[in-house]
Amino acid sequence: MRRLCASVLVCEAVVIGLAIPVAISIEGAGGARAGIVGGGLVAACLVVAGLLRFRWAYVAGAIIQILAIATGIVVSVMFFLGAIFAALWATAIWLGRHAERAEAR
Repeated sequence: MRRLCASVLVCEAVVIGLAIPVAISIEGAGGARAGIVGGGLVAACLVVAGLLRFRWAYVAGAIIQILAIATGIVVSVMFFLGAIFAALWATAIWLGRHAERAEAR
């Protein structure tokens, strides 16, 4: 489960990082604001991906999914992409638990 969730967070960090220039050039967001919010989310994704050995990190990952959806306020396509990553996050947890149960048997 840890590998699947870490993969989702790292891919999400890349997508959010690529959304920063979109927010600045197309959506007209301020460079500092887009950099701070986007960079903060990228950093949070990477830090949480590294801390998934702790149970609380999965809750933090879920909060990141909510925040990624909320960035759709600035970059409208992030509503869609955030929802996709939230679905991937939930699927990674479900598949990971399923695989861990099967391995335990």
